[in-house]
Amino acid sequence: MTVFKEILPFMKRLPIQKALTNQHRVFRSHVAHFWKNAKYDDVNDVINSIVSIDGADKEIIITERLVREVLDFLNDENSPTGFPERMVKGCMLRMGYNGLLNNANYLKACFTKPYKFFIHSVIHALSHRKGGYDVMKDYQMCMVTALVLNKKYIFSRIAFHYMKDNITLGSKSWMYLRFMQMMLDHAYPNLVKDEENDLMMLNHMDNETLIRLSKYQKNWPEPKNKTEFFGFIKDETYEDPDPVNHLKWRNDAEMKEKSAALELTKLEDFSETRNEWFTKVEKEKKKRGGKRTPEVQAEEGSSS
Repeated sequence: MTVFKEILPFMKRLPIQKALTNQHRVFRSHVAHFWKNAKYDDVNDVINSIVSIDGADKEIIITERLVREVLDFLNDENSPTGFPERMVKGCMLRMGYNGLLNNANYLKACFTKPYKFFIHSVIHALSHRKGGYDVMKDYQMCMVTALVLNKKYIFSRIAFHYMKDNITLGSKSWMYLRFMQMMLDHAYPNLVKDEENDLMMLNHMDNETLIRLSKYQKNWPEPKNKTEFFGFIKDETYEDPDPVNHLKWRNDAEMKEKSAALELTKLEDFSETRNEWFTKVEKEKKKRGGKRTPEVQAEEGSSS
């Protein structure tokens, strides 16, 4: 649909392109056999399992590096997995988020259509859960922020983390179906595939998905505020505004825009939520007779 086309050039140059678009065929018996026999080796930080080839069991070892290689994730192993919550939510406000600031998770319905489409694509492709695609969890908000601001981010570590949890917590649910089949086929290209009886039917994005994404519900009406594209969405040469401390969601030139002041005003009511992936900002020691001031506030003064 036309309303989504304007954000497509940005999405086509994302470093998670393969994870977003590859419609890899998945076979029920392969996935079932892998997860049934999967064990996590905490000494070597690997997942061990087996695949069946001609009736014989063959070992397969899944590592974070394998996830990164098979899915063509470009960031190295030193890239971050989380950012300060205030910076992430500043970026969300810049994207036009119009929900409650201090919610732990953000609804994609609180964004305009192009951003809603982009967010849905990220959640659908990279979520560790089945369903729940209306809500961005903390790590998904970090992913979206990284992509919009052209920040480094180690997507493979998130996927591997939840794969480990799936085993150590005793669930062993069938998660990351496409990714798992990609890795199985990478290790054993000649796996027998019964397309007639074993092929799983996965839900990929289609015209019906786009129609649903273009609609809003009564409880969550379409945002009226107009939002402009920015960052890596607008400019393919855009550079991360704060690659070291990750406190800024705008560079110095962008802080002069009128909308920057509105974001800072809204963030005056910011408070941290209970979360897993947002990083904590070091705070100054409390001085006698004075208030403790978060270091992150220095960014506001230096940007005015």
